[in-house]
Amino acid sequence: MSHPNLIAGIEHCDDAGVYKIRDDLALIQTVDFFTPIVDDPYTFGQVAAANALSDVYAMGGEPLTALNIICFPINSMDISILQQVLKGGLEKMREAGVLLVGGHSVEDKEIKYGLSVTGTVHPEKVLLNRGALAGDALILTKPLGTGIINTALKAKMAPDALVEKAVHSMGELNKKAAALMTTCPNVHACTDITGFGLLGHAAEMIEDSDVGIVIFSASVPIFAEVKEYVETGIVPGGLHRNRKFREQMVKQAPTCPDWIMDVLYDPQTSGGLLISLPVIDAEALVKAMRKAGIQAAAIVGRILPDPKGKIIVE
Repeated sequence: MSHPNLIAGIEHCDDAGVYKIRDDLALIQTVDFFTPIVDDPYTFGQVAAANALSDVYAMGGEPLTALNIICFPINSMDISILQQVLKGGLEKMREAGVLLVGGHSVEDKEIKYGLSVTGTVHPEKVLLNRGALAGDALILTKPLGTGIINTALKAKMAPDALVEKAVHSMGELNKKAAALMTTCPNVHACTDITGFGLLGHAAEMIEDSDVGIVIFSASVPIFAEVKEYVETGIVPGGLHRNRKFREQMVKQAPTCPDWIMDVLYDPQTSGGLLISLPVIDAEALVKAMRKAGIQAAAIVGRILPDPKGKIIVE
């Protein structure tokens, strides 16, 4: 479906839809919800809310309002669990400066929670997941490995300290990173890293385009503890699906260890932003992000003129 006011729709797997309502204002709309990835209901609510809000930040916008989406087994689960989920989500919305305006709930055999979010952006400042230019650097703002850690948690093999680190990362809003990013006039593309993993979302950036990507595996921020899990086969099924779907676009150089390749395919929940912009601007932005407390921010790759539509991991 097309419309002269539709800036971003379903054609290119952008993080949200964007519709221009006047020359200086466009609406951003997105929705996301999922089943619990952690045991604590309050934490689950926070992570689910942060994950849904992230799509607006990735488009260069500001989230304004949200609607709760709730699936809950009312006859088999104590209502206090739902109350804690909603409390976690609400507090994360307050942190983002977002107003909860309603929602919808249904009875379901399995609890699910998320948000439908509406935000705003200037039509000329919308950031799409395409538009990266040859010579650009790629910045990643959060460490990878949350899907693997969540799998280890389900197997009762993840220590509390590691789970705490992963939960903190997933619950952290991309608000601060997005605010710093939007001060840069030369950002060419942006997306957030979620279920398709770093390589999956990077592939969306260059698919059917005139540029390629090189990923510097040694520079990618990764939770150090996941190496052991990967080497013992403790990985989510989504990792293998991501690899199968995108491996024809990816070439692993001999310098990249196999375990890191797995992490690059790992499906993330509420991951960081992946930002494409000129190298000089990227270096300044990383410096600003780290000064602001975003310690994982790093330049993890470059946009290349060749090979077109391919990713080299070295």
